[in-house]
Amino acid sequence: MISKADRRNKIKARIRGKVSGTAARPRMTVFRSNKQIYVQLVDDAQGATLACASSKGIEEGNKVEIAAKVGRAIAEKALAKGIETVVFDRNGYLFHGRVKSLADAAREGGLKF
Repeated sequence: MISKADRRNKIKARIRGKVSGTAARPRMTVFRSNKQIYVQLVDDAQGATLACASSKGIEEGNKVEIAAKVGRAIAEKALAKGIETVVFDRNGYLFHGRVKSLADAAREGGLKF
């Protein structure tokens, strides 16, 4: 039987084979732990992180609402750096709940993907 972590790693590898970021259109990758959610914009050509945001320090609201705040924060940081379009990398997580909330808030904040 395949474990949950192994299943996610398989999905993650399949996604990373297809998705890659550039300086003009970076990869927006999400990491979700039990307590926090992190997002960063990565330029894979240079191997550099262009911007990042996390839920550390945000305490009001439930996990889905906090993820939406992180999505708005990354959109603000990206627009400040002149980044308007990104490639979304859900990192093997299902696209619902916190991941979907973060993505929707980033779209509302002005990012296109």
